[in-house]
Amino acid sequence: MKQVTYFHPALRLVHWLMALAIMTMLFIGVAMVSTVSSLHGLLVAIHKPLGLMIFVLVVVRLWLRFYTAIPPLPGSIPAWQRALAHLSHWALYAMMLAQPLIGWAMLSAAGYPVTLGGGFVLPSIVPVNNDWYALLRPLHSIVALLLFLTIMAHLAAALLHALVLRDGVFNSMAGTRKR
Repeated sequence: MKQVTYFHPALRLVHWLMALAIMTMLFIGVAMVSTVSSLHGLLVAIHKPLGLMIFVLVVVRLWLRFYTAIPPLPGSIPAWQRALAHLSHWALYAMMLAQPLIGWAMLSAAGYPVTLGGGFVLPSIVPVNNDWYALLRPLHSIVALLLFLTIMAHLAAALLHALVLRDGVFNSMAGTRKR
C-alpha cells in the first residue's frame, strides 16, 4: 500500500461519527441506569438502536482500516509508545465490537426483546437464562467503564500530539495540515 499522510476521508468520517456516538452512548447508559424518571423509557429506546449503529460502524471502520492506507506514526515516537498506541487501538476495536454484543446477549438472556423502532425486533442471540444475565449485566458495565477509560487515554494522547508534540499524529485523523 502507498504511504499516506492522512487517514482516508471515509475512515476519518466514521472515526468522528463513532466518537460522537460512543460518548453519547456512554452518557445515555449512565443516565439510563441512574434514573427512575419518565425519561428512562426514552433513554432505553435510544440506547438499543445506537448500540447497533455503533456495532455496524465499527465493522465498517475495521473494513476501511484494512483496505485503505494509513499514515505511519512519526519516527520520533519511541517503540514502547508505538506498541502502546497499537495495543490501545486494538483494545478499543475489541471493546467497541464486544459491548453491543454483550448488551444484546444480556437482553436476550433476560428475555427482553431488542427493538429498534418501527416494530423491528432483533432475534435473541442467547437463550433466556438468569445465570447468563447475572454474568452479562455486570460485564456490560465493566466493559463500558474500560471503554470510557481507554477513550479518555486515547483523547489525552490525541491532545498531547495536537497541542504539545505537534508531530502530525492528530492532524492525520483531523484532516488538517501540520503547523
